Amino acid sequence: MQLDFDLHRGPPSPAAPKIHSVSEITRRVRDLLEGGIGEAWVEGEISNLRKQASGHQYFTLKDASSQLPCVLFSGAAAGLRGLKLTDGKSVQVFGQLSVYEPRGQYQMIVRLVQDRGEGALQAKFEALKRKLAAEGLFDVEKKRPLPRFPRRIGLVTSPTGAAIRDFLNVLHRRHPGIEVFINPVRVQGKGAAAEIARAIREFGEPEKHGLPAMDVLVVTRGGGSIEDLWEFNEEIVARAIAASPVPVVSAIGHEIDFTIADFAADLRAATPSAAAEILSADRAEILARLHQDAARISRACRSRLDLAQARLKAMAQSAVLREPARRVRERRQTLDRAAEALSQAADLAMERKKNTLGQTSSRLAARFPAHAIRESRLRCDMIGRRIGEPVRRDLTARRARLDRASGILGSLSPEATLSRGFTITMDDEGKPLTSAGQAITGRKLRTRFHDGEVESTTVEGCGPSHP
Repeated sequence: MQLDFDLHRGPPSPAAPKIHSVSEITRRVRDLLEGGIGEAWVEGEISNLRKQASGHQYFTLKDASSQLPCVLFSGAAAGLRGLKLTDGKSVQVFGQLSVYEPRGQYQMIVRLVQDRGEGALQAKFEALKRKLAAEGLFDVEKKRPLPRFPRRIGLVTSPTGAAIRDFLNVLHRRHPGIEVFINPVRVQGKGAAAEIARAIREFGEPEKHGLPAMDVLVVTRGGGSIEDLWEFNEEIVARAIAASPVPVVSAIGHEIDFTIADFAADLRAATPSAAAEILSADRAEILARLHQDAARISRACRSRLDLAQARLKAMAQSAVLREPARRVRERRQTLDRAAEALSQAADLAMERKKNTLGQTSSRLAARFPAHAIRESRLRCDMIGRRIGEPVRRDLTARRARLDRASGILGSLSPEATLSRGFTITMDDEGKPLTSAGQAITGRKLRTRFHDGEVESTTVEGCGPSHP
């Protein structure tokens, strides 16, 4: 938004002056400030703090060279979560830049206040939350159900804090029979996170540490600033909770406080007292429910008994029980009639089968197959003789031809030639020699007769010498 005059060009011409009211200028400055900057985070030191009976708080936020008036209304002040504003305290505030028109003064309407270091802690909180969520530590399907009536509760907390008193008061008021085993730890300060994680692990290994098995664990402490609760934002605590074999309830701070431990636990309770209420069924409520269940069971049993008695009375008054002999006689007569009818039906069926068998025997006798079998055998013998005679003649002729061919082959065989006085000369490799020139001087020869072989060696002049 722009004003109707330009400061760089100087005042408007006297001929056409434009006069603005103070309210108009102030509103336009407010619109420019709210539209141009709007909401912002500002860091500085508190000074001139004034607290009104209405609950509103006024202070100035300053640094080395400037200052900014601030107002914190009662509604926003209720959300400070235990943070106490004092002069000289370094803080970070978030709010809306605006103008207080009655005084023409710009100011910040504060909505959130945190310690100067809280911004870095919040960033660290968000980074660790994203990392563990990516690993699946916070997955809903990994959350385990809590026991409906736990008998032993393992409590990880400070033995002197208000949280343990609130938890035990509510728990024992509602159900005094529950056993509570306290593993005392520090809940604030350096090294507290390691103690908390160790206590959770000890409850998860009861035999190793001489403890009975727990049904559920509760990790708790009272409210405080983000710095006070920071030990419950450490990774070692979150991983110990996620790895615990026993379901874990996280009850840290007030309802508005959230820690990494809350996301890792199987259940988050808003306060220690709320955790006690969740884990302890009210004794009066349980007794009333038991009485109701007992009355309902009694009514059901009475109804079943009345029904059984009515059935017994009806059976006692029935004709079956009042006249059993007559019923037995009637059943006997019915059985006799059934036996007689069955006997008659069996005789009739047997007679019919006999008639059918006789008729079938007569037809078979008229068609006795012995004669037809004899005729068939004669025909087969005649056909066999007719077929077998040519075959026998052909077989005899073939055998005669085979004998003649065998005699011819025998007379032409090498064995027959050798038996007539001929020999076969072979070299040392068994190859027959067909001429004297094939005999090599100094090489062995084998001469085969019809009744054996003779070995010899060539001498000079008998053939070519071996190179």
